[in-house]
Formats: sequence, C-alpha cells, structure tokens
Amino acid sequence: MLPVAVLIAVLIAVCTAAGGQPVGEIADDSLMPAVPQVEETSADSLQLPASQVMPQVEILNQTFLGNWQRNYYGENAPDTLGVVWKHYLGKGITVIGRKTGSREWEGAGWTGQPLFTRENGELYLLQGAYDHHLKKINAATGELVWQYRFDDVVKGTGTLWFNADEKDPEKRWVILQGSRLGIHHFLDADTVFSYRAISYMTGEELWRHNVKHTQSYSRDVDASAIVYRDTAYIGLENSFFTIFDPDPGTARDDGTFRYPVVFDQHLLYKPEDVTKHKYNVVTEASPAMLGRMIYVSSGSGHVWGYDMDRNALTWDFYTGADMDGSPVVTADSCLLVSVEKQYIGGRGGVLKLDPSKPPEEAVVWFLPTENVESEEVSWEGGVIGSVAVSDNYNDARLAACMAIDGHLYVVRHDRLSNDSVVGFDGKTMLPSPELVFKYKTGVSISTPLFTENRLVACGYGGLSLFSYGVDGEFELLDRKPWVVESTPFIWQGRIYIASRNGYLYCLGK
Repeated sequence: MLPVAVLIAVLIAVCTAAGGQPVGEIADDSLMPAVPQVEETSADSLQLPASQVMPQVEILNQTFLGNWQRNYYGENAPDTLGVVWKHYLGKGITVIGRKTGSREWEGAGWTGQPLFTRENGELYLLQGAYDHHLKKINAATGELVWQYRFDDVVKGTGTLWFNADEKDPEKRWVILQGSRLGIHHFLDADTVFSYRAISYMTGEELWRHNVKHTQSYSRDVDASAIVYRDTAYIGLENSFFTIFDPDPGTARDDGTFRYPVVFDQHLLYKPEDVTKHKYNVVTEASPAMLGRMIYVSSGSGHVWGYDMDRNALTWDFYTGADMDGSPVVTADSCLLVSVEKQYIGGRGGVLKLDPSKPPEEAVVWFLPTENVESEEVSWEGGVIGSVAVSDNYNDARLAACMAIDGHLYVVRHDRLSNDSVVGFDGKTMLPSPELVFKYKTGVSISTPLFTENRLVACGYGGLSLFSYGVDGEFELLDRKPWVVESTPFIWQGRIYIASRNGYLYCLGK
C-alpha cells in the first residue's frame, strides 16, 4: 500500500461517470494536489482491438512544482548525492536578438523541472533541453526513449494531461510544452510556434500554437499550464493569459499543422507598464489555482487574479517589479510571491499575500533580500525562482527561497518577527516573517524543494542537500559543485536534476 502522502499527492480519480473528465477538482478551496493518474483499462471496456490495450500510466509530477498549487515536490529524498546515472542532454544555439546575436547553451536551465510517470511499473521522466529537444527518458537507467525537436531551446517545464475522452492510446496522454521563439525567427515574425502538444507515448506532435506578437519583448513560453476539466490556462511570454482547449481531437487542421481552439485571452499588462518596463512585460510564471481563482505573476509588476466563473481578471496586486517566480499556495490559503529588485525603489524578496482581501489590504508580510552590485550577475537583487513550502509534508509551515544575493532563506510563513521592514516600494513599513535559517549557497534562480525531512537547494554555486527538523534545525548533508539553474524533482530515494554542464543527473545512494 502507498503511503498516505503519496496517495494524497499522486493519485486522482480517473474518469467520472458523467463527463469522463480527469478529476483535479481543486476549484473548491481545497489545497489537495491535483495529479492525474490512469487505472488499468481493458480493450473490451473501450471497444478497442486487443493490440490497443491501454497502458497503465500514473502521473507522479504533472506540472512545474507538482500540482495546481505549485507546492508538491515528490517523496523520500536521499541522504547523499551519489551519481546513480547521468544522461548527456546536449547543447544548442539560441538567438538573443538581432544586435546581440546567438549563444550556445548546454544542458538545461530555468525552470527545467522534469515531469514524472510510472508506466506499466517502470519510471519515466520528461525533460526539456537546450539541444532543442523534449526527451522521454527511462528514470531507472537514464536511457533515451524518444525525443521531439522544437525550433529553439526548451527551458520551461511542461504539463502532462490525461484526456479521458480519447480512445487512441497514442493521444490519451498529452504533454503541453513551451520553448523559446525559434532560432530562425525574430520578435516580429508572422508565426512563432513556441507552444505545442506532444504525445507522451510516441513523441509525435499533436498541435502547435502561434504565440502572437504583442508589446511584450518575448514570444517564448516558459510557464506550465493548469488543466481543469477540459480547459487549460497559461500565461505566455507575450503576456496573454490564454484559455484554450488542449484536446487534439478538437484542434483545427489546415493541412500542414493542427491548432488548438483558443477560448479567450486577457492581457497581463497595462499600457503604462510597457513604458515603465521598456517592453519587459513578459509573463514567465506558472499560474496557481486557489478556489475558483487562478493567480499569476507577471513581469509587468502585477499579481493578477482570474475569476473562472466571470472569465475576468478581478484581482490586481501591484508591486511594479519584474516578477518571474510562480505564486505558491500555502496551507492557510495565502500566496507566496517572488519579487525582483528591478523597477522598484525598495529591495526585492518574497511577499505573503492574502487574496481573500482587497489588494490594498492583502500583504501579510514581506521578506527583503539584499541588493547586488556585480558585473558577474545581471540581476540587481530579489528572488527570481519560486518559493517552496513544507505544508504538504509536515506542520512546520516553513517557506524557503533562493536569492540573487547568494543566500538560501528559510522562514516560518505562519509567524511574524518582532521587526518591521521597509517594503518593496522603498517607503511603506511592512511586517516580516520569523527567520529560521540563512545559508550562503551562491547566486541562484532555482526553486528549493522540501520533502518530509530534507531540503534541496540548487544554484550557480552548486547543489546542496540539507536535513531539517520541524523545530527549525538544519544540517548540510552533501553538496555537488555543478552549475544549476533548473529545479529538481525527488522520488523514492532519488533526486533528478539537470545542470548547465550538459548532463541530467540521477542522484542518491
């Protein structure tokens, strides 16, 4: 029998009698992780030939940071970082701009977390790489199963979706994956197919989406979509919050490609943001669901709240900063939001917001991080990656982030310190959380991960593994010196992490 934590975080219902849709019903104020899984299915029950018996596929890591609340990171971290296997991901060219030219990148980077499945008892992972490919890899051996080629490097983490209405085994499990805009394209190209649907079983393309040209200076896709029932929600880097049908069966076919049905799009910036940010109004964060609301941070300086019932952006918390980290839902129904130093008068850091309140009353606390002045770092300070919480693993209510100032910060997100701090605007005094642990790890844009009694922290200074207790005591157990931008995933005594040295590693005993 699976442990309770696994049953909670991994299993979902398969098909409902009424609609046949996957149950990820977290739009009811529940914080239960929503991770689709498929039970054994016979050919007779689906009226398929015997040669098309459905495989058993459990989706263990469905999307960036595990679920629609962005707060599940796997199970059972190891005590050591021994290399079990490594797989060379390769290298590829990406174009920075007409004037800047191209660069060759190796391995994988931000956000770069692998998706995980158990297929007929075997573990597999899906990893985007800088060699322009999305790869399916045997997680036990590190052997490549298939790879699909995009037009550019693949940075962000995808989303796995189980299409319960699809009878074809090759189309029933769908990967929704983004990439950079394409090495043969510039920002003003007619079409940029940087978001696509891929068959999990075969690696074949199922549809592609043209990311439109807006006032944003990017047409990449780094975010991971939410799929609720039969509808998907994502913020693209053109800063369109896009609501669409992920089903390849409903996609439009022009004889060359298939295109998903787009239900609606909402701009995640205002005209004045474009001027203030010099067209850097990019949305890179993955959305998070809480109740019937979906929240997304944007580089335009806003944390937006989208009301699923009204099909409208009804909540707007404004920082003015560039924000790339994904909002993370806490056990007390609040949001942890990463804030960069860029464009604001105060320091960057982390905000805890209560979205049940009006935006002007929503701040619970602010954790400022130090500013940085260095030619080696292009960021001025703050937090680029997302925040991790221990809420799905114990009652410690810990939150951790990796900052540009080179430190790992761990706080009690449910407790305030005795001190107030200057807010992100450089003027307002705000409450601050109780600091539990601070450790010099080196500059990082990655997201740390909690499990039951372990904390994994990655960055340009290496990968660190800590043990921790619910009372706040931390101990460094092991460390690797690799340069890491991506976020790992943890499963049953193994840590899986992609590095900028070109390799994907499986680490453990």
